[in-house]
Amino acid sequence: MAATTPPKVIFEHEGVFIHSNTEESDDQDLLLSGFLRILEKDGETVVEYKPLEDTVDPSNMLCAGKDSSSVVEWTQCSGEKGHRPMDQQLSCDTEWDMVNAVSFRRKPYTNGEGGLNHTNERSKWAFSFYVCDLKSISVKCEGWSYLTFHLRDGNTLPAVHFHQGGSEAFLDNLRKCAQLSECPDDEHTLIVSYYNKALSQSFENLLDDTNYGLVQKFKKDPYTTTLGGFSKVTNYIFDAFRGSELECQERPAEEMSDLLGELIPGLEINQQEEPGFEVITRVDLGARPEVQRREPVTVEDWTKHQDSEGRISNVTHLKHIIFKGGLCHAVRKEAWKFLLGYFPWDSTHDERKNLQKRKTDEYFRMKLQWKSVSEEQERRNSRLRDYKSLIEKDVNRTDRNNKFYEGLDNPGLILLHDILMTYCMYDFDLGYVQGMSDLLSPILYVMENEVDAFWCFVSFMEQMHENFEEQMQGMKTQLIQLSTLLRLLDLAFWNYLEAQDSGYLYFCFRWLLIRFKREVHFQDVLRLWEVMWTGLPCQNFHLLVCCAILDSEKQKIMERNYGFNEILKHINELSMKLDIEEILHKSESICMQIKNCKDLPHSVREILGFSAVPETSTLETSEYGILESPQTSPRATLRQDQLISNGHGHLRELSHNGCKVAFIS
Repeated sequence: MAATTPPKVIFEHEGVFIHSNTEESDDQDLLLSGFLRILEKDGETVVEYKPLEDTVDPSNMLCAGKDSSSVVEWTQCSGEKGHRPMDQQLSCDTEWDMVNAVSFRRKPYTNGEGGLNHTNERSKWAFSFYVCDLKSISVKCEGWSYLTFHLRDGNTLPAVHFHQGGSEAFLDNLRKCAQLSECPDDEHTLIVSYYNKALSQSFENLLDDTNYGLVQKFKKDPYTTTLGGFSKVTNYIFDAFRGSELECQERPAEEMSDLLGELIPGLEINQQEEPGFEVITRVDLGARPEVQRREPVTVEDWTKHQDSEGRISNVTHLKHIIFKGGLCHAVRKEAWKFLLGYFPWDSTHDERKNLQKRKTDEYFRMKLQWKSVSEEQERRNSRLRDYKSLIEKDVNRTDRNNKFYEGLDNPGLILLHDILMTYCMYDFDLGYVQGMSDLLSPILYVMENEVDAFWCFVSFMEQMHENFEEQMQGMKTQLIQLSTLLRLLDLAFWNYLEAQDSGYLYFCFRWLLIRFKREVHFQDVLRLWEVMWTGLPCQNFHLLVCCAILDSEKQKIMERNYGFNEILKHINELSMKLDIEEILHKSESICMQIKNCKDLPHSVREILGFSAVPETSTLETSEYGILESPQTSPRATLRQDQLISNGHGHLRELSHNGCKVAFIS
């Protein structure tokens, strides 16, 4: 069992007093002197107060536990857990998997009604709470400053008095891990908006640890802030968008727009009508056509598409049958190299052997770069240290239930680690970001070869790169495009989500970030990815996969009147319950329904690539009318996506409701 990381003291100040002159106290003049700390423990930030005299029994210390909605419940730690050191108690269940499902935690065990069993007068004044459970702080001055902490569950802690100064230093340090803003109705009250480091590190280092304010968090580490600790995102985004109870219950639309614009850098959301907007009446899409799927491509099918020298012939047809049924596992090791662009479709056996030889030399040169870094050098290279630390943490929790990665000292884990470290040498600007291990794992599983897996991963990352960049342009564009599509397909459902503060579709963030890797079973991930890598039946087909899932769940969400938190919870509980064939069937049907619409909005045509015009005679047309070239690489596809998203500028076309397209019911 791994040793618990000792807490890091961010701030400590002695000479902080509690005036215990309450009606319940026998000694109404007792002054308790103690020290106040801000601690960092396993990605959590904790405020702790302890009296200087008398050792406090940890089992009687007030401990902020979290229930399913992250609301604090003051409890006495149970007898089974209460005898552990306080730093270990605070670490209980605080290890957040940045790309894991929403964790709705059970309430901690409570001993008795109030959960408190004090042994002496001093020890009962010790307290500790998570910063994420802090709602507001009252700041007052009566010769000296004193602070009162108000928690989100309605509890108020005893006021702490700074007779010898230090209150400003405490608040300054608290601002490093939470946003403190003055309440408009009370100048003596600071409203607390919390953003956990655990929510912030995945993009810089979505989904481990540098504390900034909520807005700064999204700007600095957008991946972590949204992807990471999804159990906390439920509440943090909710709080950020809807505000504290001390603020107005409903913020005006323009204020919501400004806030979201700050949270996601570059997301322009305007309430005012602007020239150039496409006004769209409710579109009659017609009935969804029936589509058929087929059995996976066999080794015999694959062999039929190769000539005597190994060139792949009739690529369009081959992609079509892969899209319709996927690949049998025996074909994947070879076929994925073509689908991902590692091997050119028209290359011969000999050309591919020469390519592999060159790529093998290149790979091991890069691997040697990080392998040969001395301890002295590593101490002076903080970025490399951070990458290495995060990779080691993620590798140890990636697909450990899969036989390929299970157990200690598994060679699959070693390869996973080495490939990710080598990728840092390949693209040091991006380095490693949490979630990338999920993209590599299935590729390594299929390739069973370090070098081939690396270069296939490189090709996949060319498609996914923007998802993990600091400005998260890919994620912004995809969320906006998804909102546009959902609004076209089902305006009533989209309006319902908007009414529940869910119109921005943040609950789809993880789907898009790591391409449904955590949503379906491992073998289904392989099928889904190879189908999407064909580029059929349209551009951005993965967005229609999202629409298909939401279409299957909309009735349940609306009939049960789910709100913001319930929608997040429900969507995350779909993980490992989705039928991949049913989803692919419905996604293709939706695609054909949209394509058959004569009055399709121009913005939708651009998103799905239906407005593409052939530029050269080498382009081929599939049965879906999608123009494609046998030589098109993932990088070329990415460039096309970028041109589409930046051409007319979907960001400029969407309104604050997620789409600058004016829909008229």
